[in-house]
Amino acid sequence: MMKAVTRSGDGGPEVLQVGEVPTPQLKETHLLVNVCATALNRADLIQRRGGYPPPPGEPEILGLEIAGTVSEMGTQVNGFKKGDRVFGLVGGGAYAEKAVIDYRMAMLIPDKWSFEQAAAVPEVFFTANENIFTLGRLAAGETILIHAGGSGVGTAGIQIAQHAGAHVFVTAGSSDKIQKCVALGAIAGINYKQTDFVAEIERLTDGEGVDVVLDFIGAPYLARNLQILKTKGRLSQVGLMGGSSTEIDLGMVMRKRLQINGSVMRPQSLEEKIAITHRFVERWLPELKTGNLQPVIDTVFPLSQVHEAHAYMEANQNTGKIILKV
Repeated sequence: MMKAVTRSGDGGPEVLQVGEVPTPQLKETHLLVNVCATALNRADLIQRRGGYPPPPGEPEILGLEIAGTVSEMGTQVNGFKKGDRVFGLVGGGAYAEKAVIDYRMAMLIPDKWSFEQAAAVPEVFFTANENIFTLGRLAAGETILIHAGGSGVGTAGIQIAQHAGAHVFVTAGSSDKIQKCVALGAIAGINYKQTDFVAEIERLTDGEGVDVVLDFIGAPYLARNLQILKTKGRLSQVGLMGGSSTEIDLGMVMRKRLQINGSVMRPQSLEEKIAITHRFVERWLPELKTGNLQPVIDTVFPLSQVHEAHAYMEANQNTGKIILKV
């Protein structure tokens, strides 16, 4: 048995508590990890409310990324040993003392990193890389608007886009968040609570618009996102915080030869996730190791305060990642 975050039902942060659950079963390609830190993601909040269920075979326990030490290994594991410090993306089960991860998804934690730093990396850097570069095909010299710039994915996206030679604009809900985004490499930030981001992007780009938009909001932003895209622009849709259904002007899509890409990480196959991991390891892990890029951590909560951590995220108070120390 082990301690893990359990739910009394679907609902608000108050349904979460720490309880005793069975230790996960080790399969041939699994590492069993003593979890030292995990991190919150918007997906956890949706699952807590009753949506975004784990894929078949994955645990119902919340949590999508782990950092910890290897305690046991399956018979087909290569390249790892007991005691190794590892981190990576999982399909669920991270809010717990122990979790399993396929060894092909696991990465060795750089020597100088804390477990908290490692836990802040996988979900947001994987998501940012896939949607900005693999799908969005952002290139040096191009421009990108990243909505929710102060989010975990936003703070990762700002850094990797700027590092690749792109010009980055962001939206955020406060001047403090905008200042932090600019410090990470954004050219300018737009307070969406005070300013129409369409008008501001047109002003900042002399009416040209941007090549790529990374959006978490969905329906309320769709028409405006398409409006500010240049000819052959790309919209990467990674969230639906504002809803999923709205009308679309297909004429604009055709005239401007726009592309709309959608992406959800969790339901993808193991093979796809392994490929996503490898792309991250090849392109961005070396930059993180040298300190050229940094995981941005807002707050660290103990696992026992998981309901406070969820309430904090729901209030949109964080810039960067919220960590749970196990």
